[in-house]
Formats: sequence, structure tokens, C-alpha cells
Amino acid sequence: MEKIIQFGEGGFLRGFVDWMIQKVNETTDFDGQVVVVQPIEQGMCDMLSAQDCVYTHVCRGSEGVEVKKIDVISRCVKPYEDWNAYLSLAENADFRFIVSNTTESGIVYSDADKITDAPPKTFPAKVTLLLKKRFDLGLPGFIFLPCELINRNGDNLKKCILQYADLWNLGDDFKNWVEKDNVFTNTLVDRINTGYPKGEDLGLGYEDNMANTSEFFHLWVIETDYDLASEINFAAADLNVIITPDKLEMYRTRKVRILNGAHTSLVPYALLEGKDTVKSCIDDPVMYEHIRKCVFDEIIPTLDLPKEELESYANSVLERFGNPYIKHYLSAIALNSVSKFKVRVLPSILEYIKRYDKMPTTLLFAFKKLIEFYKTDMTNDDADVVDFMKNHSTVEILANAELWGEDISFLAEEIEKC
Repeated sequence: MEKIIQFGEGGFLRGFVDWMIQKVNETTDFDGQVVVVQPIEQGMCDMLSAQDCVYTHVCRGSEGVEVKKIDVISRCVKPYEDWNAYLSLAENADFRFIVSNTTESGIVYSDADKITDAPPKTFPAKVTLLLKKRFDLGLPGFIFLPCELINRNGDNLKKCILQYADLWNLGDDFKNWVEKDNVFTNTLVDRINTGYPKGEDLGLGYEDNMANTSEFFHLWVIETDYDLASEINFAAADLNVIITPDKLEMYRTRKVRILNGAHTSLVPYALLEGKDTVKSCIDDPVMYEHIRKCVFDEIIPTLDLPKEELESYANSVLERFGNPYIKHYLSAIALNSVSKFKVRVLPSILEYIKRYDKMPTTLLFAFKKLIEFYKTDMTNDDADVVDFMKNHSTVEILANAELWGEDISFLAEEIEKC
């Protein structure tokens, strides 16, 4: 039965949401099929349709290899070729969910979109017209599960839809229906999806132009008051899906501080030492110990989730960093390291000092290496940032509130001692 409208046919949704729905279908009576909407004019729906929307997903890592046929997608719809076929999705009362991954720039509002456009340009405008037809038919609304990597993605999507309702004068009754008959969840997604394995032989024994690969780890945090588990039993499929009424920000902070913070506190140091990939650091005893101390000794103690949960997540992060199937180049992570350090690492440093009235020496050592890194020609950042970092002292760098959000020159002596 078709229950899910999915905006996006790329590797992430097929290796995350559709992979999950496959497992839910296999272990529960959900029996849900997905209709994929190609949200942009050029995409991969023709390739997917050529295979009857069936493809192979391969999870690879230290856990082994899992090969799974994914057949949950029933068909594809291309609004730029057949707008009426898209709008007709509103007529099916069995549809309960709308899933999306239209990239970080997808959830936007543009007053250039017109109600007569077929289709309008933005994703929220397309959704608004689908909802309007649904409303006019007197059918119930949807549960939205957006996967775009922006903060409070569901809230922002609803905001854009209501803006279009005002722009197009769709009326208060429609706006009230959007608010009351639809569920807009905020979500956090986490999985390294490595897509089609170019140049590799997966040993499938058959041709699959839509084959997809990923790590085993997956996490979907869904913030909602709605009883979502009563409709999709992720737990029965042993999936790492957390449904919470109010803790999304805690999980987002966990990911940013632990996973992203580990990357950012490692990369400048590792590049200065001649390393090239994250895995090469995991394989080096000195680098590995540096990462472990940063995460377990100085980052985790600043977070408020249960310690066992934080340590379990951190251990999974280190396992992911060591995945032999993933080549994550340090030079790619090094892009805009100053702004990344401000968001991902500096909060842990300041919170550690606040809570324990002592200095987190390993993170400060990482800060020292960041400054040293910017004295080299290996950086990839805004030219003004690079010039300032290269030509000023540690005290002057730390005193620059434009870089760090505040004057943190009180850290200079400790950093220089590291």
C-alpha cells in the first residue's frame, strides 16, 4: 500500500529512509510503499524506473557486509514532466507521510513562486499546492519527516508553507488545517552514505546501476509530541530511531560536539603530522589516543545525556572513523576550520572550564595546533581569516571576538604551554 511520498531519489534517502522502511516491512505489518517525487528537473528517476524502482543497498564496515534488495519504492513521479500526476497524489487517502531531502538549500521561501506555476520552483511551494488540493478534497493531512540538514527543519518547512498560503491568499481555513491536521516533526539524521561504488565490484552477480552503499551506523532522532510509534514500529525492526517530544537539541549537540568535534580537534594536528585520512589517524596510536582523550575525557563530561549513552555513541563514532570502506580525507574536513572550531570545539572548552574550574588540556592542545596550522599554506578558508591567523600572535588571535564570538584571550597562556 502506498503510504509515503518521498521528495528526493538520491543515495541518502534510498540508503537511509527506504532502507529503514524495507526493514520495517519485513518485521512488522506496516506494508508501506514509497512514491518518489523528483523535486528538481534533472534527476535519477528515469534510471530508477528502468529497474522497476528496485535496487541493492550494501552496508559495509568492521561489522561485515550486509546486502539487501530494496523494493519499497512503487513508482516515481516527475512534476516537471507531469504536474497533474504529482497533484493527483493528494487524492490518495492512504498517504500518511511526507519524507524529504532537498539539501540544506531546499527548505526556502521565494515570493517569485506563483500559484499558477506548474510546478513552482521551491520544494515548500510544491508541497503547499499538494496540501491545498488535499484540503479541498476534505482529506486528512500528513506527517512530515524532513531530513534536510538544517536546524528545526520541520518548523522551517511549516513556516514556508504558511508564507505561501499568505502570498497566494489561500485563506485562514486552509492555514488552520495546515497547523492542526498536519504533523511537522523536526529531525536529525546521521549516516555516512557512500553512494554508488564507482570502480568497485560488489560481487552482486548482476548489473545494478542504482546500487547504493553506506556504513552500518544509522541514527534518526525525530522530535514530536505525536505518537509516531503507533504508526511505524521502528523499534520492532531494531532500528536506531529515537522519537522524543523535546530532546532533539540534546542529540544535535551530542553529534556536533562528539562526531564533528572529534574531527575538528583532530584535523589540523593530523595534517601537520602528515596524515591524509581519518582512518590513518585511527590506525596511528598517538593520534588515536589524542582523539580518545578529547572525546572521552573532555567533551563527554560537558554534555547532559546519560554517560552510558554518550560513551556508546562515542565508541560508535570511533568505529566509524576506522571503517576501511570509507576514505574521509582530512583536507576535505579542514575547510573553514576556524568557524568549525568555534561551533564544534570551543563550546566544549568553555563548558569544561565552567563545570570543573580547570583547563581541558587536550582540547587546548588541539587549539594550539589549529593556530599552527593556519601559519602554513595548507589551509582552505576565507582569505581574510587566513591572513589574520597567519600574521597575528596567539593572544591577538584569541582576542578577536569576530572569530570566536567573544574575547577568549584568557586561554592564551594555557594554549602556549601545551
